Amino acid sequence: MAGFKALKGQGHWPTLLAAFLYFDFSFMVWTMLGPLSTEISESLAIGGFMMSAGEKATLLSIPILAGALLRILLGFGVDKFGAKKTALMAQSVVIAVLFYAYFRGANITYDELLYVAFGLGFAGASFAVALPQAGQWYPPKLQGVVLGIAGAGNIGVVIDFLFAPKIAEIWGWEAVFLVGAVLSSIIFVTYMFMAKDAPEDVYKANPKKLKDYGKLLKDKDTWWFNLFYAVSFGGFVGFAGYMKVYLMNTYQADMSVFGMDVLNEGNVKVVAGYFGALCIFAGAILRPVGGAVADKLGGIKSLYIFFGTVTLLAVLNATMTLPFGVAILVLFLIMASLGMANGAVFQLVPQRFGKDIGIMTGIIGAAGGLGGTALIKTLGWSKGAFDGYAAGFIIFAAVVMIALMGISLVKTRWRTTWGVSAGGRI
Repeated sequence: MAGFKALKGQGHWPTLLAAFLYFDFSFMVWTMLGPLSTEISESLAIGGFMMSAGEKATLLSIPILAGALLRILLGFGVDKFGAKKTALMAQSVVIAVLFYAYFRGANITYDELLYVAFGLGFAGASFAVALPQAGQWYPPKLQGVVLGIAGAGNIGVVIDFLFAPKIAEIWGWEAVFLVGAVLSSIIFVTYMFMAKDAPEDVYKANPKKLKDYGKLLKDKDTWWFNLFYAVSFGGFVGFAGYMKVYLMNTYQADMSVFGMDVLNEGNVKVVAGYFGALCIFAGAILRPVGGAVADKLGGIKSLYIFFGTVTLLAVLNATMTLPFGVAILVLFLIMASLGMANGAVFQLVPQRFGKDIGIMTGIIGAAGGLGGTALIKTLGWSKGAFDGYAAGFIIFAAVVMIALMGISLVKTRWRTTWGVSAGGRI
């Protein structure tokens, strides 16, 4: 609460609000194919195209991959053209592909959807624009709370799962793209009038150059943090993007019964959206909690706890046939642990790379997106190869175990070198 009070009279609150809205709705658009996957697949089937498990995974993974790579591109745009111009350019692309998907509607082809998916990646790259623009207005002592507000946009994926399936049920899946396009247009206008780039007397620009990225990529700690965030954020966004597909393929009958008996909802795709939103909400809302736990216990110890929990639960889900209610609880706890691990990773990053936090945010953020892409493709491969997801969960658990071993390898060196003067608990 003290942090929020300290914002009074500081910075430029319209820009902070605009950055939050831009990022929140961009994150919603970025992940919208996930909750619409079943409806789109059924629509393509009517037209004669039967999407395989691998093709569905490819479609869902492209926005995540494009968002990861475009974060670096938009980061350069922020330096060269300013955050506002970069954001408006990226938002224009997003609006265009949303309207295109709506007007093509049921006539759209799978190949066209792949291009739409790539265009949605510009929404995922908003992370590299919204956070710097908000942060540039505020002093270092307020960066935590400011970036926390601007970066709270991952709650947008919860909005997707709550409302997209219901809109699709009533008006068709094309209508979700129309709603997204209209909302994105409103955000475009709002951002255009509210957001301002910080003047030079408030923020001294330090443009990033390719050699700056190259220098950091030679540092082995960069790669350790890439691994940890590829597991934590990659796990979160990967499961979020694939959640509805997984639930529909694994627990469709259970959700149908539950929906009729408890939710009074007969459309199992809508019910899947509700359960997906519940699990994703845990990861989205608990990220700040993970950061707070890391502040108290230390980032290393916290990651041991969070990654250890994810490993055990992923193995449990892979090796046992869980009742529906227990399975939802396990998914909820996996997402909660991944969300808190995100907070723990970024409790450590500023302490190690404080002078290069802008560049590192882009590099590590890209690694997180690549991790999410890999997870979606792994789950799709598992379904296609074995008609189930046990292999996918086992592989994910193995990768988390590798991250745990990595923590064990670096913890002593970190605590006895940069951790000594970092200023926070390592």
